[in-house]
Amino acid sequence: MDHPGTDGTRRIGPYTLLGRQRTVGGGEVSAARADDGPLVSVTVVRPELAAAPEFRDRFRDAVEAARTLSDAFLVPVVDADADGPVPWLATEFTAGLPLRQAVDRHGPLSEPALRVLADGLARALAALHGAGTVHGEVSPDSVLLTMDGPRITVLGIVGVAVSPAPTPADDMFDLGSTVLFAASGDEPDTDALPVSLREVIRGCLYPEPPDRPTAEQLVDYLRRQDLPAPDGSWLPPAVTADLAAATAAVGSAAAGSVGRGPFPPSPAPTAGTGLSRRKLIIGLAGCTAVLGGAAAALALSGDSTPAPDRAGGSEATARPASPSGTRSRSASSAPPSAADGPEPVVLAGPDATKAWSGTGKHPPTCLEASDRVVMVVTDTATSFLDASTGKSVFPQLNTTNDFGTTSLKYPTAYADGVFYLLCDTPSRSGLLAAFDATSGKAKWATKMADVDAGGTRTAMYLSNYVAVSGATVYVCGQVRELDGEFSTKSASTGYIRAFDAATGKGLWRVKGTDINNVLVPPAGSHLLATSSVPDRKPGRVQMIDAGRKGARGWNVSVPHAAFYFNPGWPLTCYAAGLFLFAGGNGDTLFAVDAATGSEKWHQRFEAKSGDQVQIGAPFSSLDGTAVYVPVGSDLAALAAADGTPQWVARLDGAGDMGGSNMFNASLRISGKSAQCSADTVFVTDAAKTLWAIDATTGRARWRYGDPGQPDVGFLWTVGGDRVFIASHLTLTAIAAHGR
Repeated sequence: MDHPGTDGTRRIGPYTLLGRQRTVGGGEVSAARADDGPLVSVTVVRPELAAAPEFRDRFRDAVEAARTLSDAFLVPVVDADADGPVPWLATEFTAGLPLRQAVDRHGPLSEPALRVLADGLARALAALHGAGTVHGEVSPDSVLLTMDGPRITVLGIVGVAVSPAPTPADDMFDLGSTVLFAASGDEPDTDALPVSLREVIRGCLYPEPPDRPTAEQLVDYLRRQDLPAPDGSWLPPAVTADLAAATAAVGSAAAGSVGRGPFPPSPAPTAGTGLSRRKLIIGLAGCTAVLGGAAAALALSGDSTPAPDRAGGSEATARPASPSGTRSRSASSAPPSAADGPEPVVLAGPDATKAWSGTGKHPPTCLEASDRVVMVVTDTATSFLDASTGKSVFPQLNTTNDFGTTSLKYPTAYADGVFYLLCDTPSRSGLLAAFDATSGKAKWATKMADVDAGGTRTAMYLSNYVAVSGATVYVCGQVRELDGEFSTKSASTGYIRAFDAATGKGLWRVKGTDINNVLVPPAGSHLLATSSVPDRKPGRVQMIDAGRKGARGWNVSVPHAAFYFNPGWPLTCYAAGLFLFAGGNGDTLFAVDAATGSEKWHQRFEAKSGDQVQIGAPFSSLDGTAVYVPVGSDLAALAAADGTPQWVARLDGAGDMGGSNMFNASLRISGKSAQCSADTVFVTDAAKTLWAIDATTGRARWRYGDPGQPDVGFLWTVGGDRVFIASHLTLTAIAAHGR
């Protein structure tokens, strides 16, 4: 294991690191042994948290306060260093199993175990809140299951790092999210909670912080039910067996941390702290917990400061991620949702009038267009057509692309009079080629080294998409080790390759598990890479500095960013010097300075029904003044400068999957969910209808559908003020204004 400190050793302070235990929001947790023998758990603070202004002072004060606290369900502080090169925290070693690992391996917990979990966490938080401190990091990753009940550390590092500090109500939201995860796994469903917990845990998830119960009220609520404690081990046999194995692995040195004594008795209730069932029922009737499916009617909330924490999220780390160095505001101080935003425009428009239509011999696999020429790629040749008539203008070329445009691949690009294509020829494969749009002739073709046999393993570079920025062409994709093991639980390795746009000469390349989908803006030297792994661990959004040959720049952690896992596929956008990306639970759009990562604004999307929403890939207008965000069956237009809502367009009716239409369902048709001309927004919906929307008003200019289109839908692209659509053997052009 590589030590994250500065000297490259396996020591930190007076401790020898023995092996990583788990990752929590604040850093990496490792088992360690002190020089005089005892085992401890050492948390090494994440660099971006340690670099935050005033973090070390707050961390030092929090450690001093934590040393005075104790509770049966709190893991005490043993040692800490706030002033070293790498801040760290040592706590008493606890032989336990992270809750997330237990549920992932063995499924949701039973009702008796859920009750012990809720009670133990509530009692731990009651001790902290009673002493005037807040944890700020309760989650399935930070909660340890032990033979004696659940345990959390007495100090949450994320709670120390954020400013302003989280509130006790934030802790209660995290408690509710954690218990809900234990009851239902990765798909949060409050109906999975047992009846004895359903009302009170839903109460913890109320969007408004004052409506949530306190830790003492939750303890009292459970005590008043007077249900029998579990006989024997409180955990399922399979989890108990895992705990026993963990205990045996660490040996007798940790025996003091693994007891089997009785659960501590519940404390006597404090006068006036009881939580009545009536209060819960009234609260539930007036405020639905935000957990559920696709968006209904949208409410927008946002301003120039970071998004509210835990206000309606459904997972353990529900607060939207904020870039390092920016402030995040607790939900208790957040303004109410702007439910009175723009009135949705229901899309309705006439059928499109075709400008021209023609039939070829082979179905197109890729399309790219300028305002004058359409490049049509098939599995046999590449052709160039006049954009205004559809007639051939240059001789065919023998370049082909069999795989074409798919949900994960977009092998064409156009910029400054040149078409770019990832292609093959009869004699060569794995080419990046450039074609002059005024003559159709090849300017250059570069053979990309698609196999790297260096080292002990052979790696293949799979190309996913090509993009152009200024004088550089970029190819992005995935690296696959041919003789290595592949696991759906492991992070994939992505890459970025840079080529000179004039000559095709390779300039630089980078790869890593922190690169999955990559955004290449049309100008500038800053790229944006996002990454995640399939099992809902925190993802990352980071800047790649092309001016420094792919050096990593600022980065932001995004909890449970499963939507950033697909390789090579941009799920972000660029507008007016800002990078925009989804964060939080996928319901918040963040806009940050491309060079520094400092947040400029955010916009959180809610459903008026209280359902959880998930935004699709944002995209921008050609001039960068507007940003468009697919949300369920809605498309919201925002001002790029400050996130002010401009209009909301809505689709009615069912899609081909049986649910409501979703603009971002077009992601399964092509790698571009939507495109723009100078004054028109083009999007496809789940019913495979193409809509042309007035960029100023949000009203539909026209719609286009093809009953005979392929099952996967038609290919389409925008060139100038026309849209070009390929369906089977037919290529159709439609003017942006439908005339």
